[in-house]
Amino acid sequence: MDRNTSLIRDAELDRRAFLKTAAAVAGTVAVGGNASAASQADPALAKEVDAFLSAYVDRWLPLDTKATEAAWKAATDVTEAHTAAQVEAAQAVNEVAGAPQVVADVTRFLARRDKLSELQTRQLEKIRLRAAESPGTLPEVVKARTEAEARQSAAQDGFTFTVTKADGAVENPSANRIDQVLLNSKDLDERKRYWSASKEIGGPLREGVLRLRDLRNRVARELGFDDFFALQVADYGMTVPEMIALCEGMIAEVKPLYLQVHAWAKHNLAKRYGADVPDGAVPAHWLPNRWGQNWPGLVEGVDMDAPFKGRPREFIPEQAERFYTSMGFAKLPQSFWDKSDLYPADPASGRKKNSHASAWHMNYRDDVRSLMSIEADNQWFGTAHHELGHIYYYMSYSTPRVPILLRAGANRAFHEGVGDLIGLASGQRPYLKQVGLLTPEAEKAPAVKSLLDTALDGASVVFLPWSAGVMTHFERDFYGGAIADDALNAGWWAMVRKFQGIEPPDVRPETLCDAATKTHINDDPAQYYDYAIGTVLKFQLHDHIAREILKQDPRDCNYYGNKKVGDFLRGILELGATRDWNAVLREATGEGLTARPLVAYFEPLLKWLETENQGRATGWPETTEKS
Repeated sequence: MDRNTSLIRDAELDRRAFLKTAAAVAGTVAVGGNASAASQADPALAKEVDAFLSAYVDRWLPLDTKATEAAWKAATDVTEAHTAAQVEAAQAVNEVAGAPQVVADVTRFLARRDKLSELQTRQLEKIRLRAAESPGTLPEVVKARTEAEARQSAAQDGFTFTVTKADGAVENPSANRIDQVLLNSKDLDERKRYWSASKEIGGPLREGVLRLRDLRNRVARELGFDDFFALQVADYGMTVPEMIALCEGMIAEVKPLYLQVHAWAKHNLAKRYGADVPDGAVPAHWLPNRWGQNWPGLVEGVDMDAPFKGRPREFIPEQAERFYTSMGFAKLPQSFWDKSDLYPADPASGRKKNSHASAWHMNYRDDVRSLMSIEADNQWFGTAHHELGHIYYYMSYSTPRVPILLRAGANRAFHEGVGDLIGLASGQRPYLKQVGLLTPEAEKAPAVKSLLDTALDGASVVFLPWSAGVMTHFERDFYGGAIADDALNAGWWAMVRKFQGIEPPDVRPETLCDAATKTHINDDPAQYYDYAIGTVLKFQLHDHIAREILKQDPRDCNYYGNKKVGDFLRGILELGATRDWNAVLREATGEGLTARPLVAYFEPLLKWLETENQGRATGWPETTEKS
């Protein structure tokens, strides 16, 4: 009881710090937001900058498009030849993006930013950050990084999982198969076998991720950044301490609720498996996700997969498209359906592909694609709605109004926030009922069960300690040199215990690297806070849409068929990165970044959980004797 009171008190202090940081961030003028530029404009300089930007895009865009195509082939058909082609194409892009003359020109122009327009300055900043990824003054290092990243992706995507079953039979399960076992099996021995198998990939990736850390840090430091993590954070116009404060505040906002969810889940899982309730942390193999980043399937009594049984898998992306078109968005181009890779690779073909869902903007214009492994179930239903959120974002800002270099989200988190927003909307009961995907049992289920399921599954309560906590803090320390090379697993599991209250089922050897089992550590590094910020944005946008546009309860609303919701979303998406993200958010919702709507969304659940958990201990010690 005393420990829980202390945790809640500390959470409140951290929450205040978060609100203070968020307010400070929201009050800043992003780089390039030079309101007085018009009165100080230098026409000759502006003309020179326009010519530079035009020439840069003419050189860079064709090479970047070719490189993206090569990366697509390498991800959808893992072969040595495709990996080699990816390396070659990426190197060609790097030579243009990081050319010494590009760096010199950009530096010279930005030194006179007060004479430039906001659009010019924003484009120059994008070029500067891209140059920092591949500085031409370190050609051998840039080349080595490109080759190492391609090899790492190939090793990751081509890995074969192996499980030795209780009867001695050997299985090579797909990632989807592992996920299904962890979702459904009640046999703790079986769960441990599949969970452990999912971590074996970390061994082959360990040396690669260490080499990548060093190479990434070298290129970042060449242009004055402390390390690679600081370079990625700079895209927000923030410092590393500011980003960490923002992330820790998000965790603090949800911590009182997370403690209750954690306690409820621990007791219900113990009952499910016929095991004793753990004293503190939850064993990792008890949870229905390989990393504990979401906990689907824990709310029993409502089978959310039932409406999809017997439906073709093609129904999933087609219904996701109908969701967007119902709000006034255009249909997806036929090229999306022709060129995307939406379903699992046929095992008989021998083809291996990346198993992580993603959306691709191939040419910053009209070629949009998605890589998924869709099955006809509820999880892929939400994922498909999310991924099409990225696709419609691409389509919305690919207009002459938005320069090529600014065809991106208002910040990186906006992309994730919009995808997650539609993922949240796709799980609302009125929508599911309207399109025939709500069973009578689900419709009659208490509303608090739906809230609990949302808190456990997807980007919300359970997700923030993982995204803003484990992933962000591990990568901050990894690139900052605070984690020793021979203690990667120790450092990783210390973070997992601290933020998530999860522990491994046995001692994790340092010959493995459990952090590297998460694809983002390898191929989308030092950016996972995007998902955390996107989670906060999601609830903020959803709250505004439900209350101000639909005039409905945020917990029970329906976007489907509402053109006003589509207009609101397009007003954000069509801007791309032409405006300060804080200004875009304030104009859209009336306030800066805040987790208030997220916390408010789950208020009824918190009250219910406090009743359910009466007499139960909450929380966990952050360290153990064996750690």
